[in-house]
Amino acid sequence: MAKNVAPKMPIDIGISERERKKIAEGLSGLLADSYTLYLMTHNFHWNVTGPQFNSLHTMFMAQYTEQWTALDLIAERIRALGFPAPGTYKEFTKLASIKEVEGVPKANEMIHHLLAAQEATARTARKLFPVVDAANDQPTADVLTQRIDVHEKTAWMLRSLITE
Repeated sequence: MAKNVAPKMPIDIGISERERKKIAEGLSGLLADSYTLYLMTHNFHWNVTGPQFNSLHTMFMAQYTEQWTALDLIAERIRALGFPAPGTYKEFTKLASIKEVEGVPKANEMIHHLLAAQEATARTARKLFPVVDAANDQPTADVLTQRIDVHEKTAWMLRSLITE
């Protein structure tokens, strides 16, 4: 029995399929890092304890809420380029540069983990810029610029918590 699969529609947006594929692959890595960061931040929000509880609990909530919205923007850009967005833990684990944190670290360790993950996500986004620039892909460049700005600002705020 034949599957009901719609024929693939051609995409003619001024970016070749080869370039779109490279960009989608890079965005998939960014999506994986972003999801891993989201999950780490939400986990730390649930499990933070100690004298900084209230401020960190609130800050982590703001961060994971922003991150959740970003996941959709990145995934939808991958789809607009004509490729499926990764969406399983198995795919994210394979694609992410950020490793999961085991157990429940102390509050200051959480800050260090989140700082490293924010910086890693910024690096992942920045690494894709040459491919995006070469393809003249302004919408993806806009997504990357916004994400780098958020991750660098959040890293600065986290760094400020641990600097004497």
